[in-house]
Amino acid sequence: MRRIHRLMQGAVPLALIGAALAVPAPASAAITDLVGWGTQNGGTTGGGSAATTTVTSASALTTALASTAAANIRVSGTISCSGMLRVRSNKTIIGNSGAAIVGCGFNINGDRNVIIRNLSFRNWNDDAINIQESATNIWVDHNSFSNGYDGAVDIKRGSDFITVSWNRVFNHDKSMLLGHSDGNAGQDVGHLRVTYHHNWFDASTQRHPRVRFGNPVHVYNNYYNSNSGYGVASTEGAGVLVEANSFENVDDPFHLGEGSSDAGTLVARNNLLVNSGSGQTGGSVAPIPYSYTADAAANVKSIVTANAGAGRISL
Repeated sequence: MRRIHRLMQGAVPLALIGAALAVPAPASAAITDLVGWGTQNGGTTGGGSAATTTVTSASALTTALASTAAANIRVSGTISCSGMLRVRSNKTIIGNSGAAIVGCGFNINGDRNVIIRNLSFRNWNDDAINIQESATNIWVDHNSFSNGYDGAVDIKRGSDFITVSWNRVFNHDKSMLLGHSDGNAGQDVGHLRVTYHHNWFDASTQRHPRVRFGNPVHVYNNYYNSNSGYGVASTEGAGVLVEANSFENVDDPFHLGEGSSDAGTLVARNNLLVNSGSGQTGGSVAPIPYSYTADAAANVKSIVTANAGAGRISL
């Protein structure tokens, strides 16, 4: 058994352990709030006060998502589909109790101001959620992802101002890619700013996230359990802050470089590592510009497993 590491490289001095781990209030009081990069650039409001429509079929869902008008879309029941469904700007997509998207995924391609919440994605044949081509102000919250072909939530090609929160990924390999290729610096540098918080990476294999170019990318208060590949990878000049996460039975919690990609920078602070490796850090990361309160890493497992994934909130 590896010893328990409570503070990793880049952490506050040992004299401040008590203050650093005891001050934050539990997140469960505000698990429906938008926090992070999605609050910037004017914020993310989705459909806002637009009319609400309920869809129960693939055809109705496809039509509602593709409309150029603002809308609140409620998904009811299990919708079976294939490929990628285009999601246009100013949409809030919320699953009613038990709602599932099976066999397909959502593609946000250059659009903005989209919220996706409380859906279970299963068996998708491309990505479950693909955010690309300078899409901005996206919030992916309280969804469950399992048994898909490629990424659960992939963000690429200059997209920006995105929060990915309170999701659960299980029975799946490639979880969350940020930046699709090493050769896309021209489009990606200065963008790909994403917050990942309170997600449950439940024995999923890798990419939690795998980051290129984005700086700062904020990864905090996530629970990592038995991830056989790795937790977080910072590559190609990215700057990633890995803060107050809980890693349990993860041999490789975070590192620099991945595959053929050159190293980025990574700062780790106030993480809890139980029966896990020590991680790899290096360099500095740009400041986080928004307000947030991180839960103590020791409380993250209980908070996240009680609240992450679809079916944990009433909307």
